[in-house]
Formats: sequence, structure tokens, C-alpha cells
Amino acid sequence: MSASGTSDPTGSSRDRHRLVAVLYADMAGYSRLIELDDIGTFERLRALRRDLIDPVISEHGGRIVQTGGDSLLIVFDSIDGAVRCAVKIQREVPARDGVQPPGRAIRFRAGIDIGDAIPDGTDLYGEVVNVAARLQAECPPGGIYVSRSVRDHVHGRLGLAFDGLGAIRLKNIARPIETFLVRPDTKARSRKSQEVARGKVDVLPLPDKPSIAVLPFANFSNDPEQEYFADGMVEEIITALSRIRWLFVIARNSSFTYKGRAVDLKQVGRELGVRYLLEGSVRKSGGRVRITAQLIEAEAGTHLWADHFDGPLEGIFEIQDGIASSVAGIIEPTLEAAEVRRSIERPTNSLTAYDLYLRALPYVGTYEWEPVRKGLILLRQAIDRDPDFANALARAAYCHAVLDAIGKVEDPEANLRIALDLARRALRTAGDDATALACIAHVLGYFNEDIENALAILARSIAVNPNSFWGWRWSGFAHLYSGQPEIAIKHFETSLRLSPRGPQWPQTTGIGIGHMLCGRLEPAASFLQLALQENPAYPLANRFLASCYVHLGRLNEARQIVARLRTITPVIVPNVTNYRDPTHREMFLSGLRVAAGETP
Repeated sequence: MSASGTSDPTGSSRDRHRLVAVLYADMAGYSRLIELDDIGTFERLRALRRDLIDPVISEHGGRIVQTGGDSLLIVFDSIDGAVRCAVKIQREVPARDGVQPPGRAIRFRAGIDIGDAIPDGTDLYGEVVNVAARLQAECPPGGIYVSRSVRDHVHGRLGLAFDGLGAIRLKNIARPIETFLVRPDTKARSRKSQEVARGKVDVLPLPDKPSIAVLPFANFSNDPEQEYFADGMVEEIITALSRIRWLFVIARNSSFTYKGRAVDLKQVGRELGVRYLLEGSVRKSGGRVRITAQLIEAEAGTHLWADHFDGPLEGIFEIQDGIASSVAGIIEPTLEAAEVRRSIERPTNSLTAYDLYLRALPYVGTYEWEPVRKGLILLRQAIDRDPDFANALARAAYCHAVLDAIGKVEDPEANLRIALDLARRALRTAGDDATALACIAHVLGYFNEDIENALAILARSIAVNPNSFWGWRWSGFAHLYSGQPEIAIKHFETSLRLSPRGPQWPQTTGIGIGHMLCGRLEPAASFLQLALQENPAYPLANRFLASCYVHLGRLNEARQIVARLRTITPVIVPNVTNYRDPTHREMFLSGLRVAAGETP
């Protein structure tokens, strides 16, 4: 905190008090961005200060009292000036910062309070400073939190609305502070919508990553209680989507300005500056409630996904939680696929690191040599453009693991070193990117590189985004490697629930392996057969099914599987030291060797 303290308790400095408005602003994720790109971040921040922030502060009668490089303590004689200044800065920073790689945008948090303070040279003391700083610390990036006194002073005069957040207990502040989030006034937004429709105002630019707004769900139940449920449903979905780091999610306070209004979805997308919209409805019928949801590409009006969810009213809040998780889990791969299509349609002379990464994704999970090789080439190009791109580094490491699994590497030791180097580089820059963390952990586990650390990274990934089917899928494999097949099965099942329409053969393979390692051979064979119906070229499923058939006494079928396996990979009996339990290794290898004709 740049300035702190309270009034002189003796009263000797009481005549020095001034009533001031204090704006405390701090850059979100400063340390992480500096670690990723210290020079680039410093230059961008300096340009924002020079060309936007400092001039706007001066324009509104503010004075910078202290700066910590990434933070600013600013004092105003006018509370209107403080609020107007903060609103203008927060509105214009995204446009001035320009298009940045995922996770690299500069955004600020802001807190404002009004009260008595004691100026002391270049410093400022008083509880007003502490409150503004603590409000800032609680605020989401790009937002402005203000105290009740600020809200009461400017309410109804600046074209702004204030969403009450209740009395918040702030660190080192004895009394709860009634807090409000500043946003544009709904009526003013409505007027702006009309102007947008008439082409009189500029639309918001799209962010530098996939963007979505969740609109209020319509209540078709004629039951006021379902109105609260519908609003809560939207809040839960927004929270779940916000955990997806590569996705830009509009806050509830903006999307709810459209509540109860008939809207043009293309116009909403332009006003909010998002490419995708999620809308839905709630309907009560008898003792059950049905929720429908659909995902739309705003500009084109294209429906990307739609589904409905049903449940009994007595479990309504459990349904709410479950649907939020399901929708988030389904939307992640759906949006990823939509972004891949968009990237492929772009001209090749405008490719960025992110575009190259998107183009690689359809190839890297095929478990076929030529597509994986193509994906790896694209990922290397992305890494050349952005050496700290965690997801590209992690997927490239994953490609090397796949090449090892299908036996398509000339020098396995060199391939292993490259994979682990890429995974460790990705880990240094991944931060809280759940997908990157899960992929990194999978590579570490596959190559038998500190399975305990891999499990810890996966736990972190799932904690960051419990709705990521990637995290649960790769956690399943890591628990197979660590000798915990029952836990692995549960994690694969969670992954399937979160992505019921995506490729399922990795999860069904994992479930089959889990049952086999637990001695349940019939269900193991059923799941492995199911996986091979979807992807006959998956070496892992072929190997385990061949072994499983031997243990079931179905030797001829086992040999048929091995014959197919020989057309896929030169490696029939692999090194499986990553399976830590020796009884699991022996069970798998003994059956596979018999199927391959290596033992009588």
C-alpha cells in the first residue's frame, strides 16, 4: 500500500485534515507479466501512463501522491473528478493496450473512497487511503469499487449505476465497508443501444481472446421463486466460465443490463464486445424444472450448441450447481472448436502465435503419426513467435509423448529430453492456466518423471477450473500411473460427464484400463472395445485389449488385435515403467507378450 496510517490520536495534527477523494489503482497480475516479459510489459505500462493515465488524471483535477510502478495513489478535491477519471481510464485501457497474446493484457483494479486525510509532503495519511486500497484489492480487473459515501455523493448525476455488493470486511479495516461496483447506467445503455443500431456510436472492439457473455435466463414458469433460481443459474455459469483462462467472460453486472428486454443478439455482441452469447430459459412443470441453454455466435447468429437439463424441484440448488458445471464443461471444447474453425479460415499471412496454436489442435490428439507431426510443426512456429506461450509449449511436449506412444521416434532418449524440456518451460509460464497445467502433468506422468509432482500439478489444475474435462481426463491417466485405478475411473467418468459430445476414446480407454488393473476383465474389455470403435488406431487401447483377451482366455481375438496393432506401430510391447505398481505392470505385460507370441 503506497500510503497508510490513521489520524494523529493526540489531536495535534487535527488542523491539517483535508476532505479528499482518494483513487487507488493497481495493475492486475503485474509480477506475472513482468516475469513473462519484463521489457515489453514495462514499455506498455509506460506508454499507458504517458498517453492515457497521467493526462486523464490531470484532466480531472487529480494529483498522483505515490506510485509503486504498478500502483497509483491519486488524490482529488472533487469526488466527481475521481469517479469520472477512474471510469475513463478503465474504459480506455483495453483499447490503448491493443491486441495481446492470451493472458498478457494489462488491466487495472480501482478503489475509491472519500474522507479526511493528512497530507505530509509527498505522502498522504488516513483511513480513507486504507479503504481505497483495500477496495481495489477486492475488485476484479477492469472494475471500480467505491464506498457508500462515494456512491451517495455522485448517484444519479454521472450517468452511472452502482451495484450493491453488501458490507464487505476489508483487511486491516475494523468496520465493514458497504461496497458498490460502478457500471454504466441501464437507461443510458439503452439509449446507447439505440444509437448503436442507428450507427451513431462505435462498437466495442473484440478482446484478444475468445469472448462470451451469459445473458439473463428467461423465466417461463410464472413463479417468482424461479426468477431467483434463473438469475442464480446465470451467476453460477459465469463463475464457472470465468475459470477458463483463455476465455474472456463479461461480468454479471453488464450482462444483466439486458434482463427483461427483447434484444437483437448481433447488437448485444457489438455493445458488449463479445463474439459468443449464451442464452437460456427456466420452466417449472409439476414437480420438475427444465433449463434450456444455447450458445450463439453473435455476429453471424449461428447456433453452435443447444441442450436442456431436467431435475426435481426439491434438489433445485444441486441442479443449479450441476448444470453450471455441465454447461461450462461443454462450452469449453465447443468454443475451442469454433475458434479453430475461425483460425483455419483466416488468411495465412495474418497468423499469430495463437492462430498457429489453434490450427495445431485438431492434429495433436489424433494419435496418428502424420497429423501429430503437422501439429508439432505448427506449435513450433507458435513458440518461435512467442517463446513463453505456455499452452503451445505444453501441447508440443504432449506431441512428443504421443510420438513415443505410437513408436514413431528414431531416438527415444532425445525425444524424452525434448518433451520434458518443453513441459518444464511451459510450467514456468503457465500460471493458473488449468489446461496447460493438466497437459504438463500428463507429460511428466507419462515419461515417469516425478509422478507425485504431476499429481500435485493436476490437483492445482482442477482447483483452478473444476469444470475442465482436460484436467479430469489427464488426472485419470496420472492416477493409473500412480497405481490408483479406482480413483482414475472416477476421474475419467467426471471428464465424460463434462464433455459428453467430444471424443470419448481416451476416457473409455482409461476406464477400461482401470477395470482391468482391478481385475474386472469383462467390463474392461467392453470399455476398451468401445474406445476402439471410436478410434481403431489408438495403440494404448489395442495393447490393453489384447492383454485383457489373453487373461479372459480369448487368445485368437487377442492375436487379431496384435495383428491390427502391427499396422499401427512398430512397438507392440512398450516400456511401461510409468505404471508404478509392479503387479499392474506384470498383469498387462504378461498378457500382451502372450498375444504377441513372445511366450508360450
